Amino acid sequence: MMKLWNSAIIGTGSYAPERVLTNHDLEKMVDTSDEWIQRRTGMVERRIADKDTASSDLGIQASLRAIENAGIEPAEIDLIIVPTVTPDMFFPSTACFIQKGIKATKCPAFDIAVGCSGFPYGLVIADQFIKCGTYKTVLVVAAETLTKITDWTDRSTCVLFGDASGAAILQRTDEKKGIISYFLAADGEYSDFELLGIPAGGSRNPASHETIDKGMHYIKMRGKELFKLGVKAMAEAGAKALEKANLTLEDIDLCIPHQANKRMIDAIAELMCIPDKKMFVNIEKYGNTSSVTMAVALDEAIKEGKIGPGSLVLIVSFGSGLTWAGVVIKL
Repeated sequence: MMKLWNSAIIGTGSYAPERVLTNHDLEKMVDTSDEWIQRRTGMVERRIADKDTASSDLGIQASLRAIENAGIEPAEIDLIIVPTVTPDMFFPSTACFIQKGIKATKCPAFDIAVGCSGFPYGLVIADQFIKCGTYKTVLVVAAETLTKITDWTDRSTCVLFGDASGAAILQRTDEKKGIISYFLAADGEYSDFELLGIPAGGSRNPASHETIDKGMHYIKMRGKELFKLGVKAMAEAGAKALEKANLTLEDIDLCIPHQANKRMIDAIAELMCIPDKKMFVNIEKYGNTSSVTMAVALDEAIKEGKIGPGSLVLIVSFGSGLTWAGVVIKL
């Protein structure tokens, strides 16, 4: 019988651009206010990449920090997985640019486009490759520059998004830790780009003067509908991941939800009966950075000492597609 390995997280890292855009800055750009943004989203500021910085540039920095934190050499990485909805370009993949930047020579590398669920999806994919013995060490690095696809005249969406990258390195182990259980889901019945997506730029609506003039290359979103779907989906993903692990919420040391909206985080906590002290929140600093939010939160929670060796962590997310995911991790 084939031996099945466990995949431990041996290092994490994160990186955000230096430029900070505050709610007060946004007051000067669109008809909004700091009070309204904080009350509706919980956001205070977000980071903005400059015009010469691509997603891979952020991903390289986060990856190098994770590599240093793990105490390994780039050449030890056997596979690179990059969740992103803001790739540097359609091809080559952002993963290949990051591979070049960190000098992880000759390992396989690919992107996945799962929206905000990208990081937990990436962790599960990495776990599968490690579990069956195909690879020993895998880098999962989420990288996003959402502000480059944001309509800065649309006050309903431009206040929400930011840029950042977060990385985790998983490695084969005999110890009973790492990815304990997971639940992944998708429902293409909700793949309407007006619900959450970008209408143009792909093969359905190739780039043209018309698509640019109509603003079809910016994020479109129906926030109220997404809110209800997201809360229900993340609660389901968390419950099913815990059930598969034979654990309860009482066993969990920290829940890291996708940082889309503070009211959504509060609603998930209420629905799942999770106390505030067990919910990690950093949305006030970064805004919504899509798949990156959970990667950065995991790194910060470890660095801040909120979790450590032996801690049980529940990650839940929800994104375009629609997709949703829950992952239970033992550090």
